[in-house]
Parts: sequence; C-alpha cells; structure tokens
Amino acid sequence: MKRYNITVNGTVYDVAVEEADNDGAVSAPAAASAAPKAATKPAAPKSSAAAGSVKITAPMPGTIVDVKAKVGDTVKNGTVIAVLEAMKMENDVVADRDGTIASINVNKGDSVSTGSVIATLN
Repeated sequence: MKRYNITVNGTVYDVAVEEADNDGAVSAPAAASAAPKAATKPAAPKSSAAAGSVKITAPMPGTIVDVKAKVGDTVKNGTVIAVLEAMKMENDVVADRDGTIASINVNKGDSVSTGSVIATLN
C-alpha cells in the first residue's frame, strides 16, 4: 500500500492506494483513508498591506496567463492589468477607471472563478 497527500481546492487529503496483481486482485485488504488533513496555506499573492477601494474582478472563470501591472503602478481607464485565458482565448482584464494599483491578488498560473478579485485600485 502506498500513501499520498492529495490537495483538492486547498484541502489536503491523506490517501492510501493498494497495488493490484496483474489479474486485478488486491494484494491485501485494507481500508483506504480519505480524511482531510489540516489545509496548507497556498502561496501568498502579490499584494500590498492594504487593499484598495475599487475591485477589479474576473469576468469569467479561467486561468491567469500574465500579470501586466504591479503594486504602485498608476493606471488609466482601459489599462490591461492581467490576461485571463478562458475557453482557449486570452482576455484582457482592464482597469475600469484611473487610479493606482493597491494590490494584485493573483499570480501567473492561478485559476479564478467569475467575480474573483484580480486587483484593487485606489
């Protein structure tokens, strides 16, 4: 029997897997454990200490393929903050007003859902 730690949506599961013979018979009967362990904290997103008052959110679920802005950047309405890949298309996530980036809440490679906060502005 081999034991693995599997992380699903931030919850860590301790899983035991039994090896089978070539004919599919399990070598020894044992109960598989799928009890959640204490969740490990995901990598901290790039952000400043305080979030801004204006939230820039994901318009659809997808994966962040690039982060174009950084904390402290001055942006104008329409400035690209991040690039979101959804349904094999890249979509620009833009600032909806002028301001200064207060926080970037995502990293390249992060999966986001509709409404996830990508950045905040002051």
